[in-house]
Amino acid sequence: MKILFAGGGTAGHINPALAIANRVRELYSDTEVHFVGTKEGLEAGLIPHSGFPIDFIKVHGFERKLSFGTLKTAAELPAAVAASKKIIKKFKPDVVVGTGGYVCGPVLYAAARLKIPTLVHESNAFPGITTKILSRYVDEVAIGIDDGRKFIPDAKNIVFTGNPVRPSILTVERSAARAELNLDDRPFVIIFGGSLGARDFNKAAADWICSVADSHKYRILMGTGKLNQYDAVMKRFADNGVDTEKYDDITISEYIYNMDVAMNAADLVISRAGASTLAELTAIGKPAILVPSPYVTDNHQEHNARAIERGGGAAVIPEAELSAKSIDAAVSNIVSSKTKLVEMGTNSAKMGVPDSADRICKEVLRLIDKNK
Repeated sequence: MKILFAGGGTAGHINPALAIANRVRELYSDTEVHFVGTKEGLEAGLIPHSGFPIDFIKVHGFERKLSFGTLKTAAELPAAVAASKKIIKKFKPDVVVGTGGYVCGPVLYAAARLKIPTLVHESNAFPGITTKILSRYVDEVAIGIDDGRKFIPDAKNIVFTGNPVRPSILTVERSAARAELNLDDRPFVIIFGGSLGARDFNKAAADWICSVADSHKYRILMGTGKLNQYDAVMKRFADNGVDTEKYDDITISEYIYNMDVAMNAADLVISRAGASTLAELTAIGKPAILVPSPYVTDNHQEHNARAIERGGGAAVIPEAELSAKSIDAAVSNIVSSKTKLVEMGTNSAKMGVPDSADRICKEVLRLIDKNK
């Protein structure tokens, strides 16, 4: 069995592809896996590091307005489709799977034209423009959040699979995680705005931590993200007269490397609303306060967050309303009641799909069998 994956640009498009590829390899060890991406995307480093071969094509994303960049991108497409066809004919895949990002467009379109089974996976509640276009041509659209189906009216076939999560998040026991972090009975709150950080999110979170530090009501772990965010956050603490080194119940780090342990140990998570984060939160049934990033394409994090909120698994604070006061009100409302915490956790878990990778593998195999 041969599977060709296309997806890239950001980790949110690459990690699902890797999760599916690794799961297929676990189930069927003789499977040949190959990737297509761009040299500019994160996939150029992540895919080879994960042990998979990759070919590159030249293509860029469309801007949301008519410009020279848009015209240049349009001019690149015929060559990108031709390059994709060449890769496909050489590798001879049984199925082509796309996981988002503009590189998916020419690859899956080329595969569809060559009558090779195709599946595109959309992780967000509000599909990206590439998924919307491809939905007219591919055999199947797999959606990570069920709300997304109403935005893809032209799809031939839609199946809800959830979003794949890293296996380690599913294997950690809560009691063992809390023991490893030396936690007591106080609510443990973890806060992160993404691997690269989020300036306004971090400011409000730091201000909230300063406001509750002397109460010692919570155990708090905050990941600031990179790009100099750690220094900015520590300056924020200093400006508020808080020396975090003096508080053994507050930990501030650039990155939370043991996220699988921390998330399972947490009573409450405060985070952005990226699809991968929400997939992990719901897979383990974790209550959350979500602050959607307003800087993402088509405001898709708002759609993601509201879907979880409607299901009763999270509270949502728009960034325009984000402050130490709004965070404190939301945290107090949730953790003040054990019943509320349990109820939100249960609701979150109802929306989780811990076997998402298996579901997608099943659809991939079904498409291959159907084409025989």
